Amino acid sequence: MKSMMKTALRVGVLGAIAASTSSAALAQSCDWTPDRAVTYIVPWGAGGGTDANSRMLATMLEQKWGVPFNVVNRTGGNGVTGHSAIANADPDGYTVGAVTVEINTMHWVGLTDLNYTNITPIGLIDIVPASVLVSKDSPFETIGDVLDYARENPGDLTASGTSLGGIWHLALAGMLNAEGMDPESIRWIPSQGAAPALQELIAGGVDMATPALSEGKALVDSGEVRALAYMHDTPMAALPDVPVTADALDSGWTLAAYITISGPEGMPEEISCAYQQAVEEITQTQEWAEFKESRGAEVVFTGGDELMAYMQAQDEALGATITAVGLAE
Repeated sequence: MKSMMKTALRVGVLGAIAASTSSAALAQSCDWTPDRAVTYIVPWGAGGGTDANSRMLATMLEQKWGVPFNVVNRTGGNGVTGHSAIANADPDGYTVGAVTVEINTMHWVGLTDLNYTNITPIGLIDIVPASVLVSKDSPFETIGDVLDYARENPGDLTASGTSLGGIWHLALAGMLNAEGMDPESIRWIPSQGAAPALQELIAGGVDMATPALSEGKALVDSGEVRALAYMHDTPMAALPDVPVTADALDSGWTLAAYITISGPEGMPEEISCAYQQAVEEITQTQEWAEFKESRGAEVVFTGGDELMAYMQAQDEALGATITAVGLAE
C-alpha cells in the first residue's frame, strides 16, 4: 500500500508535468485584455513561495497589459479563505489568484466543500518538492537521525510549514507513514504558510519545517537553517548536496506541491484563453527563467485542459494519502 501511494504521488505530481510542460501555445487567438485593475488573490502569507511566484507573475502581467495587478494576501481558514475568494468572485477576468495544491486537500480533511471543480484553471507555474529543514543549531545531521529519534521518543519533536492537513503536513505525515511510523510521532504545529513556519524554526519554536526546499533556499544559503532531505528523486540543481528521499529512505517517499494561476468557476473561454496565452508567453521569457533560477526552481507551464486533468489526478492521489494517515473527514 505504501509503495502504491508513493508511486501514485510521484506519477501524479511529477510525471504528468513532464508530459505537458512543453505544450504548444493555444491555436486560437484570444483578444480579451483587461481595461482596469485586476485583483490577484494569494491564499497564503507574504514571503512564502506562493506569494513570491504570484507577485512576480502579477508584475509581469501588469507590464504586459498596462493595468495594475494588485496582489492581496487573503490568509485564514487554513487556505479556505483565499481559495473561496477566488472561486466565488465574478468570473469577469478582474479577479484571479494562486490556487495551490490545497484545493486537493482541504475538502478531504473536512475544512470545506470547495474543490478543484469550483475554479477555472489557467496555468500551472510551479512544481515544488518538499524538504526537511532544521535550525543551524539542531543536533540532527541526517533525516535518519530525525526518524530514529522520533521512533524512540514519539511526540517529542515538532514540525511546521502550513495548515493542518496542508501539503507540507502531508509531506511529513506521509513520510512517517511510509516509513512504518505513526504519522503523529512528530507533532504538527499549524502555520499560515512556509514563511512564518521558517521564522518559528529559526526562533526555536519548532524542531523542523517541511516546506518546499526552494522556499528555504535563501536561509540554507545564509546558514540559518540546514537541509536534511529533499522529497524528490533527483537533487535540486541549486542545492545538489541535499540528499533526496528517494535514495535516503527505505520507502523512497517523495512529494511535491504546485502553484497555479486560476480564476473563478465559469470564467468565459475568451478570458481564460487570453490569460493562458499571456502566462505561457511570460514563462518563456529570460526574466522569468532568471527568477526561477534564483529560487532554485525549474521553469514549468501547463495550460488549462491539461491542468484540470492534473488536478483531478492529484485529488485522487492525495485523498488516498490523507485517508491512509488518518486525516480524512
